[in-house]
Amino acid sequence: MTARFDLCGIGNAIVDVVAPTEDRFLSHHDMRKGGMALVDAAAADAIYAAMPPGQESSGGSVANSCAVAALLGSRVAYLGKVADDQLGAVFRHDIAAVGVHFPTPSLAADQAGAAPTARCLILVTPDGQRTMNTFLGACVTFGPQDLDHAVIAASAVTYLEGYLFDPPAAQAAFHAAADIAHKAGRQVALSLSDAFCVDRHRDGFRAFVRDHVDILFANEAEICALYELGSFDDAVEAARRDVAVAALTRSEAGSVIVRAQQTVAVAAEPTAVVDTTGAGDAYAAGFLHGLTAGRSLAACGRLGSIAAAEVISHFGARPAADLKALVRAVEG
Repeated sequence: MTARFDLCGIGNAIVDVVAPTEDRFLSHHDMRKGGMALVDAAAADAIYAAMPPGQESSGGSVANSCAVAALLGSRVAYLGKVADDQLGAVFRHDIAAVGVHFPTPSLAADQAGAAPTARCLILVTPDGQRTMNTFLGACVTFGPQDLDHAVIAASAVTYLEGYLFDPPAAQAAFHAAADIAHKAGRQVALSLSDAFCVDRHRDGFRAFVRDHVDILFANEAEICALYELGSFDDAVEAARRDVAVAALTRSEAGSVIVRAQQTVAVAAEPTAVVDTTGAGDAYAAGFLHGLTAGRSLAACGRLGSIAAAEVISHFGARPAADLKALVRAVEG
């Protein structure tokens, strides 16, 4: 059956607030540079009040991937939970404006587990490293009841966000979404999202990757954490055994893509690094855009690298340039 959507993303629906800062700000607030910490509402309010003015936009890892894929020309849907509040309206408007179908109903104030829309406070130091403080808010209510079965079944790839693995209800949603996709003859992709997220749920991730994932995205630290291996090469081989396709990024060293006995190394696109926020998200978007269009693994990796290079060349996780034009110019 022909797919209505190339991609359906499922993840934490978050409003990103990105601001430049100095290393001393991180030290003063006891933040681990380059990491992601979950914070409560009070801590989020305190950090927001203390941080410099920032750029606000709809975000979340897979939501960013969906936006980039849509800007590349893919047909995209997204499932995630926001509240019926001002930030929820910001998220819904922003993601719809780039052409992403977002059918998930908002969480009403009188619903069980009511919480405000999530926000991620992202501090970017002069070296381009991003440090994230995330208040999950309404995201933690996402569960199997929020899955749009028809959208998932009509999507060539359902792309799941590792960050969403924390709440038990979301883990149940992961398994249900994978079952819906596979019963419809579709593929399931997963981003491991963060090495510390992997550490918290290693056994669950290992089982889910082995039993349900067709396409795996991870960076070097994440894939080594998943398999508890100190060698990237050994982790690559472990991933090769578990999934049909693994696309593994290595920052300035580019990426390594494996499928069966095939191994493809893709160079990083040259760029000036301003803000690494969203680099992996953009890479996954470019890769999946190419894959669903039937392109080779090398071409998929190149598309991922082009998208990632554009995103890290400025503040924020969304492209500032016309990605379609950029791809045409780079590919000739």
